[in-house]
Amino acid sequence: MEAIRETIKRVIPKSLYRFFQPYYHFLLAYWGAVKYKHPSKEITLIGITGTKGKSSTTEILANILRGDGKKVASLSTIQFSIDGHTEPNLFKMTMPGRFFVQKFLREAVDAGCTHAIVEMTSEGAKQFRHKFLDIDALIFTNLTPEHIESHGSFEKYKQAKLSIAEAVSESAKRPRFIVSNIDDEHGADFLKFPVENNLPYSLKDLTLYSLHKDSVSLVFKDNTIRVPLVGIFNVYNTLGAITLARALGVSLESITSSLRDLPAIKGRVEHFESGPDASKHITAVVDYAHTPDSLTKLYEAFPDKHKVCVLGNTGGGRDTWKRPEMGAIAEKFCNQIILTNEDPYDESPDKIVDDMRRGMSEDAPAQTIMDRKEAIRQAIQSAPTNSYVLISGKGTDPYIMGPNGTKTPWSDAEVVKEILKTI
Repeated sequence: MEAIRETIKRVIPKSLYRFFQPYYHFLLAYWGAVKYKHPSKEITLIGITGTKGKSSTTEILANILRGDGKKVASLSTIQFSIDGHTEPNLFKMTMPGRFFVQKFLREAVDAGCTHAIVEMTSEGAKQFRHKFLDIDALIFTNLTPEHIESHGSFEKYKQAKLSIAEAVSESAKRPRFIVSNIDDEHGADFLKFPVENNLPYSLKDLTLYSLHKDSVSLVFKDNTIRVPLVGIFNVYNTLGAITLARALGVSLESITSSLRDLPAIKGRVEHFESGPDASKHITAVVDYAHTPDSLTKLYEAFPDKHKVCVLGNTGGGRDTWKRPEMGAIAEKFCNQIILTNEDPYDESPDKIVDDMRRGMSEDAPAQTIMDRKEAIRQAIQSAPTNSYVLISGKGTDPYIMGPNGTKTPWSDAEVVKEILKTI
C-alpha cells in the first residue's frame, strides 16, 4: 500500500494529488471498516479530542472503567492496550492509518472488550480516520492553536475537531454522549450537536480542589477524590473522565477508588527522583508539553521551586509561530534554561533553537546544548539540591526525527533514569 501511494505521488502532479488525496483517505477509511466488519458496532466506543489532555484523559477514564469491572481497550499517543495487554505507540502519530484503528477495534472485540477509548486528533479527522466509526461518546478537553500550518488556519483546525462531534451526532448508537469543557471558550460549540446527552463540565462542578506537589484533590458531590497527578490541567482531565463515567453508570465510590490507585501516566508530568545515595535530591519531570499553553501550565504546576528547564519543543517544518513564544515562557518561569534539539526533520536544528532564543531577552539564563542527552545531563548535574528539572516536548516519543526520514531511537525517561544514577 505504501509503495503504491509513493508511486502515485511521483507520477501524478502535486496539485492533482492534493485534490484527490481526501477521496483517497475517505476510501481507505471505508475499506478498513468493511475489511474488519465494522467492529465499532459491537463495542462501546468513546472518543477523546482536544488540543491537550487527550492522552491523560484516555488513561484516566480507562482506569476508572477497568476499576468498575469493564474489559477495556485504549488507543492513545502513549500506548495501545487491549484488556491489559499493552504496547507502546511507536508510530509517532496518535491515529495510525492503513486501517489501524479498525483493526485495533476488531482485536478489542475479539478479546471480549466491552469498551474502547480512542484518542482522536485533528490530523486523524482530516484524513477521515474517524469516519465509519459508530461512536457512543466524546470528551472534548480544550482548544488552543496547534497544527495551524497543516490545517491552514485555526478555524479549519477547530472544524476538524468539531467534525468528530458531528460524527457522534450521526452515529447509529443510542444513547450518545458529548462531554465538553465549558471553561474553554470553544467548549459550548461541541454541545450544539444533537445527541441524547450533552454534558458540560467545569471547575464550578467542584466544591473545592487543591493542588499538591504530588497529587490533586477534588471535592465532588461531597466526596473527596485524591488523584496522584499534578497540575490544574489534570483537575480538568480528571473531571472530564468523571463526568462521562458517571453518565455511563459508574458509581462515585468506584470512581474514587480507581482514581486513588491510578498508575503514573508515562510521559505526562512523569516524575523521577534521584536515589537515596545521591549527592543531592533532584526531581526530574518528563512531559509532552508542546504548545505555549501546555508549557505554561507545566511550569505553573511547580510554583516556588527552582526550575531547570530543558526546552526543545518545536519540531521542524511546523508551527514555527510558537518558537519565540515558547522561549519567552521559559524565561518567565525557569531559573535556568537549556535549549536543545528535538525533532528537526528536514529543517536546520540550529535555526529552530535560534527561533526560540529570539523570544528571550539578551540576559536570559539560557544556554544551548544541541545534543539532547548532554542537555539533560547538564541540567541534572547543574541543578541545585531539591530543585526540579523539567524536560518538555517529547513525552513518550520513541524517536528523534531527522532529515530524509531518519529516526534515532529515543526515550527521555530512560535517559533521565540513567543520568540520575550518576549523581
